[in-house]
Amino acid sequence: MSTLHFRNAKPSDAVRCYQIESCAYEGDEAATLEKISTRIARYPQGFLILEQAEAIIGFINSGCAHQVVMSDEAFKELVGHAEDAPNVVIMSVVVDPAQQGKGYASLMMREFVQRMQGLGKTHIHLMCKEHHVGLYERMGYRYVQPSPSEHGGMAWHEMVMALPTTIA
Repeated sequence: MSTLHFRNAKPSDAVRCYQIESCAYEGDEAATLEKISTRIARYPQGFLILEQAEAIIGFINSGCAHQVVMSDEAFKELVGHAEDAPNVVIMSVVVDPAQQGKGYASLMMREFVQRMQGLGKTHIHLMCKEHHVGLYERMGYRYVQPSPSEHGGMAWHEMVMALPTTIA
């Protein structure tokens, strides 16, 4: 197995991330290249890349908000994003379909949580499909509610994780 490496995204990663997102998500739920490029440009420290042998195999991207409204479609373009806000909103957790089933999503999530905690964030919010609720609960997320979002014509469920505060 090649060495895995985490880093923040850079603008030149947008096309590869879009390719992975397009293959991994169904129908209209995948972000456009423009949305991915915007997320990288506006909040690179919230866009975690996983590489293997210098090739991108997965990523997590996010934005931050003072008040979280998970069904806010404009936020997916980082409208209302505030880098100093305490709440992180994950928009995508994606692994290249050829690399799925190897535990990479869990590895990325552990790294992402540590990084967000290091940035002083207090909560991480995400939406997932029903079949992923148990996975996120095992990672430490708490189920909140079915989401009113109809993003991509799919049914979504809201989850949240309270991050431990570090005492300086």
